[in-house]
Amino acid sequence: MEVTALCIRLLMNVLMGQVAQVHCAQKDGAAFPHILPNRLQFFEYESITLNCEFDDSAEWRVMRTLQDIIPTNFSNWVTSAGSGTIKPAFSSDSGEYWCEDGDGLKSNAVNITVTAGSVILESPVLPVEEGDNVTLHCQKKKSSSDLLADFHKDGLRIKTGYKGSMTLYNVSTSDEGLYKCNIVGAGQSPESRLLVRVFSEPHEEPHEDNGELIVTPLISSSCFYCCPCCCWCWG
Repeated sequence: MEVTALCIRLLMNVLMGQVAQVHCAQKDGAAFPHILPNRLQFFEYESITLNCEFDDSAEWRVMRTLQDIIPTNFSNWVTSAGSGTIKPAFSSDSGEYWCEDGDGLKSNAVNITVTAGSVILESPVLPVEEGDNVTLHCQKKKSSSDLLADFHKDGLRIKTGYKGSMTLYNVSTSDEGLYKCNIVGAGQSPESRLLVRVFSEPHEEPHEDNGELIVTPLISSSCFYCCPCCCWCWG
């Protein structure tokens, strides 16, 4: 009986971990507005589409904060609920954008910059995973050529990209910061923040149960989930 109880307990731990991973994946997919084109910086007069149509039954709306302006319901001045297009975009459209449902549940925000200048930095919209390789590209307006570009992090020049690009290999949290680029004769891009996401590995903790040493898998609590019968945390 004791062996059976132990097997059931361990099986429940495994199942809980699997459910946790599925739930977190769903939340991660809905954590940020979807942006097309997939970047954070844009030239004036470009078209920008933001989408909050997630795989659930909630009715999401695109929200925005423009500099010091009170948050505005973006969907009030677009045609379809849950998505919207800025066309054409102007520098006054720069600001934070996020998704929000009718109950006030909010996604993470993205900081979009629309520039009247001639250079933008193309960088990841979403946080990148620790250990990934990340390429930044410096783009000149109305040019398809790869031009010599200097890249800066937190105000300091870190590298020159001879084809307009720079790759960060095996990124870690030390690579987080504000990035921008400069093309000689064309100008400098605005800054955009690069975020690195760290996943913690499950670990095990021993404890005693009726005098026996039991090793139970533990999962760090970065997500929280409740069902009608129980609650638990996981990473």
